[in-house]
Amino acid sequence: MTAPNKVDSNTTSLAIAVETSLKVLPGTPIWQSMEPNSYSDFYGSFTNTNRTPINPDRYIKKGVITDLDAKGGFNIDFMESNLQTLLMGFVFADALEKPDTASLSAAAIPITSVVASTKTFAAASGLGSFKANHIVWNSGFTNALNNGLDIVASATATTIVETATKTDEATPPAGANIEVVGFQFPSADASISAVSATGVTFATVATDLTTLGLSVGEWVFLGGDGANSKFATCPTGYARIASIAAHAIVFNDTTFVPVVDAGTGKLIQLFFGKVIKNQPYANIKRRTFQLERQIGNDGNGVQTEYLLGAVPDQLTLNIPNSGKLNTDLTFVAMDYQTQTGTVGPKAGTRVAAVNENAYNTSSDIYRQKISIYDPLNINNAALFAYASDGKIVINNNVKSSKAIGVLGAFDATVGDFTVTGTLTAYFSTVAAVSAIRANSDIGFSSIAAHKNMGFIVDIPLLSLSDGKLTISKDSPVNLGISMNAAQSTLGSTILFNFFTYLPTVAMPS
Repeated sequence: MTAPNKVDSNTTSLAIAVETSLKVLPGTPIWQSMEPNSYSDFYGSFTNTNRTPINPDRYIKKGVITDLDAKGGFNIDFMESNLQTLLMGFVFADALEKPDTASLSAAAIPITSVVASTKTFAAASGLGSFKANHIVWNSGFTNALNNGLDIVASATATTIVETATKTDEATPPAGANIEVVGFQFPSADASISAVSATGVTFATVATDLTTLGLSVGEWVFLGGDGANSKFATCPTGYARIASIAAHAIVFNDTTFVPVVDAGTGKLIQLFFGKVIKNQPYANIKRRTFQLERQIGNDGNGVQTEYLLGAVPDQLTLNIPNSGKLNTDLTFVAMDYQTQTGTVGPKAGTRVAAVNENAYNTSSDIYRQKISIYDPLNINNAALFAYASDGKIVINNNVKSSKAIGVLGAFDATVGDFTVTGTLTAYFSTVAAVSAIRANSDIGFSSIAAHKNMGFIVDIPLLSLSDGKLTISKDSPVNLGISMNAAQSTLGSTILFNFFTYLPTVAMPS
């Protein structure tokens, strides 16, 4: 191929790989393809320092390369699974996951066969965390009957028996996956046993709720689509966990008005998902990445550029008015590298971008709420009815560490984990302004769902500032709010909940 005179942007691509240690890839790295909308940075900036001796002819002598700063940044749509690995990097922690044969933090468990006559999925090992009554989502199997929602009848270390009809698969595809997305309680086992201003108690008779892998601060969806899978009088909806005991979960925030319900004769379903949040020091885990950008064919092959030892620095979740949810991500890297087409891209397993729909802010938002957090009143009214736009910013305050004998950086220093944000609300009452002046404890949560999946971003404790009213002729009065998050009693500053499956009743109306 003849070397091109130029390279078009549409011929470029971006991929990421998780490193085993700073600037070091695993033996067979997994390169996950990304779909950026734009780039803010992707470079190695070299510093050249000239010699400037004192001399009568005033000549500057040729300089030398003395430093390198490597940075990367891009904007990408926020979808169900495309950013989960990167989010773990930005919060410096592993995800809290339910049983899943394709875990974010552990090696995949290959499904070796499906036997229709016994409705059994088999693996060499690793299935022991699945249990009877788990609601599972099967995906990636060749035959349609083996995919979709089902209930676990029984499980061992090497088998999962489900309840619905299956089709034989002697060798399922490598990407076939079984993930726990909820739990179906035995008949009359679950109830809403108490409702007060301070919390809602979800109780069981037989099921030990501490075995479901739930955590304080996590959100769940209570109730399924079938009449027998939800309470007769207590509505369905999302709820946040304040405490967990063997036979009682207390919710301290709900999207519904709860009522006591015995659950007589009901097979109540509870849906949950992955949790990604910042955690205490003992659970902090730094992930570093290599970012690869393919930048066209030079006549001999595909050229590439790399950011090595890329430490996640800042993530901004953009919540626009009538647009797509999208994120701006920035990284501080240790080194920058290019490779010619003759050398080609680095080796590894290449994974295509997942074909997912973006979340939109007009019809996919189930609830967005900012309200005074009062442990004595779990259903405080929102401070305003509608917002026009917002941003949530996670900042790790990363700085590169320089040393003699190193071009670039030998490591990175991480500062405080901060979560801030801005919100433009439609003004209706002075309640929000009063809350700012009183330095009230505030909570923020946003719930988005579509196509039987969804996610929640929750900032349990924050303070407000600004509070400026903007009044323009022939326009609504707007209220500008700045948000500063702090450590909460729920164990995190910010939490992301990803639901691989949600019932239809959990979708925005």
